[in-house]
Amino acid sequence: MEKITVIKVGGKIVEDAQTLAQLLSAFSNVKGHKVLVHGGGRSATKMAASLGIETQMVGGRRVTDAQMLNVVTMVYGGLVNKNIVAKLQACGVNALGLTGADMNVMHSKRRKPVMVKAEVAGTDTDQLVDYGFVGDVDRCDGAMLAKLIEEGIVPVMAPLTHDGEGNLLNTNADTIAAETAKALAPFFEVTLVYCFEKAGVLRDENDDDSVIALINQDDFKRYVQDGVITGGMIPKIENALNACKAGVSKVVITKADAIGQDGGTVIRLA
Repeated sequence: MEKITVIKVGGKIVEDAQTLAQLLSAFSNVKGHKVLVHGGGRSATKMAASLGIETQMVGGRRVTDAQMLNVVTMVYGGLVNKNIVAKLQACGVNALGLTGADMNVMHSKRRKPVMVKAEVAGTDTDQLVDYGFVGDVDRCDGAMLAKLIEEGIVPVMAPLTHDGEGNLLNTNADTIAAETAKALAPFFEVTLVYCFEKAGVLRDENDDDSVIALINQDDFKRYVQDGVITGGMIPKIENALNACKAGVSKVVITKADAIGQDGGTVIRLA
């Protein structure tokens, strides 16, 4: 079975021209088949603020009303996605920008209001949260993606899906990466890499040398309870564990400039 690397990039890397250029250069040097999934939350927050739209986050996830949906569609599907595609073309990578609506590659259902635990929400009590126009993925067309990839195309996935009824839905980029990796697992030996500005999952967010080398399911629960893992890292690791359960060979959380190198945090079930 051929190997493929699914790399998710987000955080400050996408917003900073220098770090993005370094990441895309490293990505272009990754051998074999590959897919890039990007976020862009900080850009969306900045754009929303410029339009007078308030950003609300709960448990590391963006609450998306109709106005915010317009913002993330413009930023994720347009500004960020197409800039990345253009820069990859300059690196000799035949990239194709996609949302979940394109070729019906990723279908979602709008998330129902959910009860969020106090330690996740950062509140004193559990809260019922309506995330608005946020999609929970229920189908990813791995066969379609595999066909594109076998033709030498490198998909660049934006964190937008659709519900099949003409509506776009904001979808967590880490989820997009995990669902893409899971859908490709029957066709390739998949390595899923989450890249951000830190060297891995840290025991102390102020100490870049405090990388946790390995996290399994039990470790994850304990670190959340102890407040070591918080915010957006929670859904990132949840998605990583779900990917492992679905047949993804390896999941790594690491620094963008460490793609293809040892190190970072390896996520596994046990």
